[in-house]
Amino acid sequence: MTDEIEEVLPEPNEELVRVFDTQQESEALVVQGLLESAGIEAEVTAIDATQDVFPGVGGTIVLVREEDADEARRVIAESQELSEVDDTDVTEGPAA
Repeated sequence: MTDEIEEVLPEPNEELVRVFDTQQESEALVVQGLLESAGIEAEVTAIDATQDVFPGVGGTIVLVREEDADEARRVIAESQELSEVDDTDVTEGPAA
């Protein structure tokens, strides 16, 4: 008896949805890692635009399959909420 792993190939016409965008590629890569650790395949894509013609346009986006979009947004939102809690959870003075 052999254990065969079925390779799932992506559908070439599959709709990808933007779930996160940022000016920082490193931030997009962190979000991609977060989503992939939650079992959601994610792709990071740069938006190239000439800054002379379109100032402020450009950056990096994170794309996921359309059926994973809601779950991906939930994972990102939960992570951002936890980050905000960690940033404000600072005690002043020595611990009692």
